[in-house]
Amino acid sequence: MAMLQIGAAPEPGAGKLNASFRLFVRLVALGSLAAGLQYWGGLIGFLNGGASRFDLIPAYWQFASAALSVLLPVAAVGLWMQVSWGPVVWVVAAGAEVAMHYGLPQWFGERPVLMIAHAVVLVVYLAFRLLLFLKWRKDALKVTSDSL
Repeated sequence: MAMLQIGAAPEPGAGKLNASFRLFVRLVALGSLAAGLQYWGGLIGFLNGGASRFDLIPAYWQFASAALSVLLPVAAVGLWMQVSWGPVVWVVAAGAEVAMHYGLPQWFGERPVLMIAHAVVLVVYLAFRLLLFLKWRKDALKVTSDSL
């Protein structure tokens, strides 16, 4: 019996809520992977005509870009596989971007659309988790013939 089955089909009868949550998390994973690749592209000089290459940007951008170019793809893998550390790494990466663009806009610039996107993803994720918890709790309280 395998502990982790990557790409395994959901259990029969899992319901539309579980399927919707799984789709949502996978879409966030794809977005995280794209954002991570964008940071990588900047660091190696592929984007912006090479102006955002690692050796040409200020030290604060070097630190932030290097960290996010690792954190975002790792979060994408964790979210795709639906392991417990995936959302945690995503929250760290999203929190870093919020701190950069909201807390230090004089260095990193303002990106209000990114801030709204992170907030929406976080709220939707928490709503899904709450609904899944309530469903689990309701299912756990059901009396079945084998629980008597």
